[in-house]
Amino acid sequence: MPPTKAPDSSRRSDRSRRAIHDAALALVAEVGYRRTTIEGIAARAGVGKQTIYRWWPSKAAVLMDAFLDLAGRTAEEAGAGPGDGEEPPVADRPGGGAPGFPDTGDLAADLKAVLRATVDELNDPVLEAVTRALTAEGIVDAKLGDEFVRKLLDPQLALYVTRLRAAQEAGHVRADVEPRVALELLVGPLMHRWLLRTLPLTHAYADAVVDHAVGGLAPRP
Repeated sequence: MPPTKAPDSSRRSDRSRRAIHDAALALVAEVGYRRTTIEGIAARAGVGKQTIYRWWPSKAAVLMDAFLDLAGRTAEEAGAGPGDGEEPPVADRPGGGAPGFPDTGDLAADLKAVLRATVDELNDPVLEAVTRALTAEGIVDAKLGDEFVRKLLDPQLALYVTRLRAAQEAGHVRADVEPRVALELLVGPLMHRWLLRTLPLTHAYADAVVDHAVGGLAPRP
């Protein structure tokens, strides 16, 4: 008889991690972050809760890892897999679209395309629940908040900086404008309206934000 092949523990581990990720994302979307528990995630994933605690210290850590995994999978499907050396921007993670920040030569149009996609992502029920949970938890958990910024936000914001610097070189943005401040004029209003639910977050609002911001960034006569 041929020798029996030993089970591949690494593949089994990968399947378990993926099941845990999917369970965490689904539960947060269905019942909210507060009602999501490690026990619930374990039951949904079909694993023991000790398996989860062996890999993650808390449900927030599970959710962070699950969100990063979802973003990575989406980027790979869009053609920007590991090794491309570029993280997808807010508009492309994980809500879809081509990776990278558009540069058509029309700064306002490019910014509107990205911010409209950001609006779609933030309004997506599944992604909204996860993003709100991580944002809120990151406020009270400094370590998680740092990870959230470092792994999710900074790579995205860096692409805004790159696009704005290209616009400066093309003469479409004043040379004295600080790109890191300028990008916050664009992203900040959307996040404020989304976080506080002051008014609906729409494409029209995203376009208005771009029009106001770009008007202030343009070279003065």
